[in-house]
Amino acid sequence: MSRGAVAVARMAEEIGRTASAESSSSTTAWRRWAWPTVLRWIPTSTDRIIAAEKRLLSLVKTGYEQEQVNIGPGPPGSKVRWFRSSSDEPRFINTVTFDSKENAPTLVMVHGYGASQGFFFRNFDALATHFRVIAIDQLGWGGSSRPDFTCKSTEETETWFIDSFEEWRKAKNLNKFILLGHSFGGYVAAKYALKHPEHVQHLILVGPAGFSSETEHKSEWLTKFRATWKGVILNHLWESNVTPQKVIRGLGPWGPDLVRRYTSARFGSYSTGDMLTEEESRLLTDYVYHTLAAKASGELCLKYIFSFGAFARKPLLQSASEWKIPTTFVYGYQDWMNYQGAQQARKDMKVHCEIIRVPQAGHFVFIDNPAGFHSAVLYACRRILSPDHAETQSLPEGLTSA
Repeated sequence: MSRGAVAVARMAEEIGRTASAESSSSTTAWRRWAWPTVLRWIPTSTDRIIAAEKRLLSLVKTGYEQEQVNIGPGPPGSKVRWFRSSSDEPRFINTVTFDSKENAPTLVMVHGYGASQGFFFRNFDALATHFRVIAIDQLGWGGSSRPDFTCKSTEETETWFIDSFEEWRKAKNLNKFILLGHSFGGYVAAKYALKHPEHVQHLILVGPAGFSSETEHKSEWLTKFRATWKGVILNHLWESNVTPQKVIRGLGPWGPDLVRRYTSARFGSYSTGDMLTEEESRLLTDYVYHTLAAKASGELCLKYIFSFGAFARKPLLQSASEWKIPTTFVYGYQDWMNYQGAQQARKDMKVHCEIIRVPQAGHFVFIDNPAGFHSAVLYACRRILSPDHAETQSLPEGLTSA
């Protein structure tokens, strides 16, 4: 059975149940929206995203700089659609850089689908003691520019993310860095490293999406599910590019309550590790709502990158023999992304590759069990942080190797 398919079905059912509950409590919710917000069907904006980001990052003790990095209107002569619009206005990548000790190696963190850099808020303090940490919102997400998404193929969609990241790298004048990507961000990070290996010291893929295709991972459960009325509807919605964010926008001023219920369920019942405090949950929920409800852009990549069930249309497994960067995979024990795809890829890799599993954690291992996640990252980077002692370091207690 595909864990990705199970996750998609569960998410759809959760949204459906929660949306139904919203309609029964609409009167109560409406009273919360006082003038003038009542006039705004979708109560968010770019300014509100950045404000929510600042409130969430107020929990972080390490100082940081937030900037909108100008990546221009697009690479000269490029046919990439991420810069095509009625004007030549520049695009920006929302970036946070944390204070670090001098000469610390640079760690760039890339979020997953439906997320943004603030999801790493529980990790910045611990990692900034060892690295120069830089986290970004990918183009079309979070507080970054949200240009019209006009890609029409998997190739164009991959190029949208890879080339915009490369333009960001140039603007930041980064030469060598450790690249960490979560879920869909892991897919983008891996594709970037395949195209620009000269800039990546080490690749850390956290619960990465996109390693296997549907043909490589036959799922009896998915086949049966597609034959049901729910499967037919969900598959149609997927191919029509109806995203969870569209549901949230459609609910207008009731959207924040839907997000609150979802985040409470996701980071409450799915996690058995370090639970969110009430303040963390409140600030994360507020942040998540504003990033999801803003203009649709990067989210529309979904149908071009994955088929229904979260199977990649151009799976990374097919590129394993071309890998040029030492890689560490990190998975939570309860991660719906299957680590067996990484095991299969490792067989064809010609570079050093490790697979680490973190207990008491699901797909968002860095939120569920931040201490275990930090141990995994430091161990992954031991050859960069302590080259003289790297070979004598053993896997930290509690972590397991797959």
